[in-house]
Amino acid sequence: MSIRHASLEELFERSQEGERRALGRLLTHVERGGAEADEITELAHPASGKGHIVGITGAPGSGKSTLTGQLTRLLPQMGLRPAVLAVDPSSPLTGGAILGDRIRMDDIAGESAFIRSMATRGHSGGLALAVPGAVRLFDAAGFDPVIIETVGVGQVEVDVAGTADTTVVVVTPGMGDAVQANKAGLLEVADVFVVNKADRPGANDARRDLELMLELSHVSGQEDESGYRPPIIMSTALDGTGSPEVWEAVQAHYQHLIDTDTLEARRAGRLRMEVKNRVDQLLAVKAEATLSGATGTDLLARAGNRDVSPAEAARTLVATILGV
Repeated sequence: MSIRHASLEELFERSQEGERRALGRLLTHVERGGAEADEITELAHPASGKGHIVGITGAPGSGKSTLTGQLTRLLPQMGLRPAVLAVDPSSPLTGGAILGDRIRMDDIAGESAFIRSMATRGHSGGLALAVPGAVRLFDAAGFDPVIIETVGVGQVEVDVAGTADTTVVVVTPGMGDAVQANKAGLLEVADVFVVNKADRPGANDARRDLELMLELSHVSGQEDESGYRPPIIMSTALDGTGSPEVWEAVQAHYQHLIDTDTLEARRAGRLRMEVKNRVDQLLAVKAEATLSGATGTDLLARAGNRDVSPAEAARTLVATILGV
């Protein structure tokens, strides 16, 4: 049966057999959301949970995509089968992914890697469900590791990268990236730091800034309870220098999670966040429908007349939705 007419279950079976077009079709459904995405999640969930999920983030221009491309060229040589989910900024015209990161990766990555771009579409709501859905599909299809490469330094990036098994934060010399990473909260979620473009002036200064921030984290008691301290790797991703060391550091962190029995706890936190995001989405849809109905219209009118406060209107709306 052709890809176009295959059922979701047939597409899923074919993706597990290594058919890339079937996997691409499923990923499109996941990105669109809705009932099809939920059905794919139910198909993939029992077969997932085996792959190492790696988040790579950092400021725009830091070289994340080039580093990711170097890793996807290196990892197949080690017998691994990597997949990359590149979370791109949305096109202001089409709402789709601009694909710049993917183009840069494609120039470097090996043929055995699977690279997929996903648009943020200007908000994190759909992304919060589409990213774990896509990662789960890659995992179920046998890709390992699964790399999530995010677009920049912001709350969406912290949310996405912070839910990976291992999070790599990339900074560059002379751009104040280390300070910006700290402001954005990436210091707290980073498991490995990479100072990219290490051949440029100021690379050692960037390393020193990171070392200082890590020292302050230790003094303030924010350091990992197990005593783990994120390593700082110097890299020049353009020619691949430092890429093997980056992957060694990623593997060492993964082994640390296993040795300290914290891997499952981290994954449980990721699952909890996904379930919460799904609950939030379901409630948001229900709230919008109720607000558009007679009850909501009446509530908004009463609030507009100052008969009830917005807080009381919201409590009444929640009680109506929950039936209490």
